[in-house]
Order: sequence, then structure tokens, then C-alpha cells
Amino acid sequence: MTALELAESRSGPEMTGRIDRLPVLLMFPHSRCNCRCVMCDIWRSRGRDEIAPEEVLEWLPELRRLGVEQVALSGGEALLNTRLREICEMLHEAGIRITLISTGILLPRHAGWIARLVEDIVVSLDGPEDIHNAIRGLPDAFTKLREGIRSIRTLRDDLPITGRCVVQKANHQHLRETVRAAREIGLDRISFLAADVSSEAFNRPEGWGAERAESVALSLGNLDALGAEIEAMERELRPEFASGFIAESPEKLRTRILRHYRALAGEDTFAPVSCRAPWISCVVEANGDVRPCFFHRRIGNVRESGGLEAVLNSPAATAFRRDLDVRTNPTCARCVCTLSAPEHARRAS
Repeated sequence: MTALELAESRSGPEMTGRIDRLPVLLMFPHSRCNCRCVMCDIWRSRGRDEIAPEEVLEWLPELRRLGVEQVALSGGEALLNTRLREICEMLHEAGIRITLISTGILLPRHAGWIARLVEDIVVSLDGPEDIHNAIRGLPDAFTKLREGIRSIRTLRDDLPITGRCVVQKANHQHLRETVRAAREIGLDRISFLAADVSSEAFNRPEGWGAERAESVALSLGNLDALGAEIEAMERELRPEFASGFIAESPEKLRTRILRHYRALAGEDTFAPVSCRAPWISCVVEANGDVRPCFFHRRIGNVRESGGLEAVLNSPAATAFRRDLDVRTNPTCARCVCTLSAPEHARRAS
């Protein structure tokens, strides 16, 4: 059974609490980031936790037993890990597909081994140059991103590189410009998602207060402008939608972004959620904490519990999954992630 078939064979409250197969593992190799994004607090971390190659070597037998097919390296900035190349070499030799999720700034420094070991790259693109730089908190973030992509293209032109844009107050009227910027810097695809302002993810253990959330999330006064921007995209960028260069359809943009912000403002309900991530994937953070997905709370620590399987199938973790109904859980209802488990599974299968 492929990862996709496994994902589609389970749904809602009928899912079991035990994990026997884990097609996708998300790993945070480093705890910090090299951007200062307005919608994320990871950069505020003062720790320097990172996952060591020796740990990954110890995990490999478990990863094989669990049938891990894809490891997505995220964070934080994964490329800040001082020994990430060694980790990727181990995973590559084990036949595990590697996805690198990055700011793109450090791509030139590591382009040689990335082009050899990584199967696809996802970079952050938050708008045209000036807006991207403002959101990222770096005056030359766009230039460095463009240089990073070019460094990879020089070595391996067929390596898929996707952009991911977090739609928020600072860029919601510039989505068409973002698509054009994605073309300009050489991306193969661009995806859009709403900003997460309600969970404890991204180094927000206490969550955000109303004032901070309102500085990022769209307010009622912004919603008409976002709706008009999506309509303009639909008119002007038909080839980009038709070819899949824009990953989402116009209807999905309205459902997953416009409706999401309307719901946050109390003017609509959140769109129904269909997600299997906690049953076919997990997140291992740089400090060893394990989460069922980006947004739910930790279910254990791989360093403290004697291994990944021990965490995944602990009484607390199995009870969490057994009782979780993504259709009614408040964290799931507000989830913004469009890289859902089925999409990961398609890439891994």
C-alpha cells in the first residue's frame, strides 16, 4: 500500500490511535532562524538546539520499521544546522526522499550537496521585493533568495523549487505581484496560505494576544480588498492557474484564506477540515520534542523516551489520536496548513 492509499484508507474518528506506519517525518534540525518574520517568533529563540547526525543514525532502524519515505526538513532554518549535510547523506543513502523547507538565504553556501541529495525545495516568498523584505525583517532578503535559487539552478535545473506565501495584512493586496516575482526568481510553483495567529506553534508557547494577532491577520476592513485581489488573479493569471504554477485554484484561495480570515473576524464559519497528518506523519523538533503536527502540542520527547516509536505509541499519544476528530477539534478548525498529509503522501508515494 502506498503512502497515499494508506492516508485515504483512514478518516475521522474511525482512525486508530496506534501508528504502525509513518510515511512522512518532519524534522526541525535547528531551533533558530535567519529571518525576523512578523508572523513568526522562532527568530526570538535564544537557544541553539540542533539534531545531530549521530541521533539520526540511531533513529534509522526505527524509520525503516515505520516505513518513512519522506523527511521534510523545516524549522527554524534547517540550513543553520552545522552538520545538516551529514544528516542528508544518511537519509539519502537509506533511500528516504528529502524535502528542504528554507528561507532560501543560505542556499548558495550549500548548493553543491543540496543539488546532489535533496529531491525538492520549498522556499518562503512573501511578496514582491520590498514587501518580502519588510515581512522578513531583512533589507536584502529578496536578493539573497533570488541568488540562492540561481545557485541551485546552475547545478541542477530540474530540481523542483516551490514558493510558499503567507497571506497577511502586509501583502494581501499584492498576490498578483507575488506570482510575477515567483516567475522572476525562477520558481516552479507558488502556493498561498493564511497566517497562523491562534496556535502555540512557531515559538509561541503562550499564543499571541489580540493586538499582536491583529497586526498580522486580516481585519474586516481588509476582506473586500483580498476578495478583489483573488478575483483579479482569476482574470489576469488564468494560464498560471491552468498550468498549476499557482498551486491552489481560485476557489481554494477563497475557501482556505478569505473564508479563514472571515471566520477569525466572526463573520463566517471555518471551512471543514480533512486532514490525516497526525496518523501518517509527525514533527520532531530540534530539542527532541515530538508533535503530531505543526500546531498540536507535544506528545513526548524522543531523547527522553528512548526513541521515536516509544513516543508515537505511548499511552498519551495513542489516546490523543484515538480521540481526535479533526472535524470538531478547535485547533484543527483554525489550521492554515495547505501542505496536508495527503499532499505530502502523494510526493512520498
